[in-house]
Amino acid sequence: MSNINITFLGTASAQPSRTRNHSSLALRLNGDVWLFDCGEGTQHQIQKTAVKMGRISKVFITHTHGDHIFGLLALLASESHPINRDAGELQGQISAYRDIRPSGTRAYVRTGLMYTRTLLDGCYVLPGRDIQQVAGTWPNFCKNTSFSVSAAPILHSIPCIGYVVSEAPVPGKIDPQQYIPHLKRTGTPLSVMRRLQQGEAVQLSDGTILQGPPKRPGRKIAILGDTCDPSAIAEWPCTQMCYSRGDKRALPGIDSETKASDTYSIAEERSKSPRINAHKLVLNHFSARYAGDYDPATQHGDQRPAAKEMMEAIRTLAQLHFDGPVICARDFMTFDVKYGDSEA
Repeated sequence: MSNINITFLGTASAQPSRTRNHSSLALRLNGDVWLFDCGEGTQHQIQKTAVKMGRISKVFITHTHGDHIFGLLALLASESHPINRDAGELQGQISAYRDIRPSGTRAYVRTGLMYTRTLLDGCYVLPGRDIQQVAGTWPNFCKNTSFSVSAAPILHSIPCIGYVVSEAPVPGKIDPQQYIPHLKRTGTPLSVMRRLQQGEAVQLSDGTILQGPPKRPGRKIAILGDTCDPSAIAEWPCTQMCYSRGDKRALPGIDSETKASDTYSIAEERSKSPRINAHKLVLNHFSARYAGDYDPATQHGDQRPAAKEMMEAIRTLAQLHFDGPVICARDFMTFDVKYGDSEA
């Protein structure tokens, strides 16, 4: 069973602040790290966490605004240094397919490396092949035996991509008492329980066939770029956890700078729609006006009561439109994605 961990490396929007760095999120899948966005200063943030820079195997960019991409060249240069490599070969991949990448990603990386005379001690891959859309999305464009990534364009001021990371079906829950008496009765080694756990059928010496439990759907995580409308990811419903980055700053009744004429779209409400069906929502990409509240575990954040009050007010506003758990992310927030999180 795979371990899935999420660490927020940067939760600011266009301008960083004392408590929030530019956008980046690390998704740890067993031993690998997949990075989503790489804003300025991301490599410094990584060094303050349990995320291993040398374990980053893929980088996915949502869009090419500077607060999401300015740290990419520095990360590539640092990754190639032997001190940051767990193995002998750097295997970083940047999601930069011609038809799926934000326009200009490949040119930005190659031009930046060329004009800064940066030599990478290793290799990186900027795929040049096109990936055809299927009904306007890119299903399962990146996958291994345990996880796959699908993508869809989402609404922002420039081309932007939302990603859905899906775990392959996992073994179902097994009740040993349903099987062990039959195994003992026929003298069958208990080691066959491993096969039953995987959902296989086992025939005993007396002809009895034991069928393992059916596999259950794996976990799904939606990681969105700046957006007020993630509806396009509805192609892959039942997302257990949804990480939404709102690009609107209108907070009626909360922020005194919100004008009566300001409007905002409810990404939270769309995330909970029957088509997307997210069970948990983590808000991200906060204005520099909204400090990250203090976290005793990391000893990071603004200790003033006003910071905590603001985050609670934003969470409460989102909760009006989303009936699952809502969390306001802060830099260095980290947690495991467990089975049953949808019921948390």
